[in-house]
Amino acid sequence: MVLAAALVAGGLAVCSRGSGGPGTSNPSPRVLLPTSPTALPQYDPDQFQTMLAQLKGKPVVVNVWASWCGPCKLEAPELAKVSRQFDGRVQFVAVDIEDQLPAARQFITTAGWSYPSVFDPPAAIRNDLGFIGQPVTVVYDATGHRVKAYSGATTARLLSTELSTLV
Repeated sequence: MVLAAALVAGGLAVCSRGSGGPGTSNPSPRVLLPTSPTALPQYDPDQFQTMLAQLKGKPVVVNVWASWCGPCKLEAPELAKVSRQFDGRVQFVAVDIEDQLPAARQFITTAGWSYPSVFDPPAAIRNDLGFIGQPVTVVYDATGHRVKAYSGATTARLLSTELSTLV
């Protein structure tokens, strides 16, 4: 998993078939960032890490949530506010865990999130990030280095202050 992310981050292409010799071309890797907040494609940890590697170049905020989670409901408007404040300068991505798609889509709509979320029913991405429970918010700098993590609901003030140091 780490090797795959490193290869993508380093801009190296890996061929799965063919010689890769003269006259062949390697297609660009598919961009994994969902284009719609409510698309909720199901990702595993490897796909998620590949997507994070594709986002290098600007700070990234990852929020792990669930529609049935009380603290997630409390922080949802805070996240929406900060994502609007840093629109275009910081990429927000959410990870919906242990949930049902209709409830998750309704949560995103009610929260007013304009950023994408991926679907992770077994919570494998959260576990791979090294956390237990939700919500969790992780901040990465533009190089992809984890600089801050909040376990439990965060506030717009805390997150905005942290992001101001990165942009």
